[in-house]
Amino acid sequence: MKVAFVGKGGSGKTTLSALFVRHLAGRGLPVVAVDADINQHLGVALGLDEGRAAKIPALGDRLPEIKDYLRGDNPRIASASAMVKTTPPGEGSRLLRFRGDDPIHEAGQEVGVGLGTGGAGITLLATGPFNDEDLGVACYHSKTGAVELYLNHLLDEPGEYVVVDMTAGADTFASGLFTRFDLMFLVAEPTRKGVGVYRQYTEYARNYDVAIRVVGNKVQIDEDVAYLRDHVGDDLLTWVGQSAAVRALEQGRQGVPLEEGNVAALDRMRAEVDSRSKDWDKFQRQAVEFHVKNARSWANKATGENLEEQVDPGFRFPAAYAG
Repeated sequence: MKVAFVGKGGSGKTTLSALFVRHLAGRGLPVVAVDADINQHLGVALGLDEGRAAKIPALGDRLPEIKDYLRGDNPRIASASAMVKTTPPGEGSRLLRFRGDDPIHEAGQEVGVGLGTGGAGITLLATGPFNDEDLGVACYHSKTGAVELYLNHLLDEPGEYVVVDMTAGADTFASGLFTRFDLMFLVAEPTRKGVGVYRQYTEYARNYDVAIRVVGNKVQIDEDVAYLRDHVGDDLLTWVGQSAAVRALEQGRQGVPLEEGNVAALDRMRAEVDSRSKDWDKFQRQAVEFHVKNARSWANKATGENLEEQVDPGFRFPAAYAG
């Protein structure tokens, strides 16, 4: 299942992404974690030192290789340079298996994480940071485009978790990336700014049948929960309070147990993900919709080709996945 963590800067989005990944891995569940934030901090939040985190091959730096692999023998895509971030799969495209034997997953960093005893390894992928070389010549969407292509071509099943820590703010909605997820967790503080982001996100997602659930963060008192409930209603799924265990993890200390209330919040989040049903036809239909929009607005001109011709109207995901 494909899960995004979104929210305003400073809301605790990366912290909760890492906490959810640790929670899943601690129960022996398979996870791919993707750091798609402009500030690359997910690896450190998962326990890597900064040196190891910085050495993860950046997906954004390997776009030509990724595109060439994914296009496979698709006759509708003439070359990797003709692929853009919204290019959907078609007959002959290479589809990815969860944590499969492919250049994308193989470039990830295996990380042993978990809350409590035991714990399973995860595969950590990273887009790479926005750096000085990008200034004036590119925007960060070119790097998150690698994530969109990855999700477009990924065959995942229930019980397999792809957790993406997205950029802060509304950048998630700059292309069709926000439709690539089975569920989006919007991390919101109990403040006017926190619920303001909720209203912005739901307005963007209104016409696309995108599932958004609010996870309150930095909740201290009952009035904080009441405030969130007043402003987001039934979309409030759960909330996380102050945590000595999280503080210990941020300080590099292990072994501090997570509070029962926060464990229950993470269990509630996992149950919400597990309750989602896959709709591969809708997944492909929305990919095509945004690809056509991109083609008409800028991509045809940028590539010198009619990218609408890349759409394969007869393509369907394999029956085992499409149901």
